[in-house]
Amino acid sequence: MSTVDVKVNEPYSPNYVGFVGGLQDLRSTMPAQIVFKVVGYSFEAFEDVVQGQALFCRNSDGKLGKAIANDTREKATVAGFAETTVSAGSNVRAIVRGIIATAGLNPGDRYFLSASSAGAIVENAPDTAGHFVVPVGEAGTAAQFIIKLEPEILLS
Repeated sequence: MSTVDVKVNEPYSPNYVGFVGGLQDLRSTMPAQIVFKVVGYSFEAFEDVVQGQALFCRNSDGKLGKAIANDTREKATVAGFAETTVSAGSNVRAIVRGIIATAGLNPGDRYFLSASSAGAIVENAPDTAGHFVVPVGEAGTAAQFIIKLEPEILLS
């Protein structure tokens, strides 16, 4: 009998860089159209989050919290949207591709990460130097948000 050396998460590093690499590979292999919120992952939240809020992954420990566009690049990198409302210390499922239910959207409009309210999305991208423009998706209907995460851009 031979022993096979199998390591978890190969070829990804067991840190934030590996996590992001895995998400990028997942995104690049997904079909163009996903009908429902079927693509996501579950991690511990380090703060209370509300269903539908944009989340970021903290580099130091991999826990999730509310993303915002007026802070560091880390906090402006959207890692998904909260599927449910949870308290700090609980696991939250972050949806990274698909459609989530919400309200008050303008169909066809693009949405961006807010620079004034953590976890929120807005129709108008921030335009202040030092803030990040983070396209996160568009409204399919007034009640359906289509997640289309894109890289953040630092305004100078």
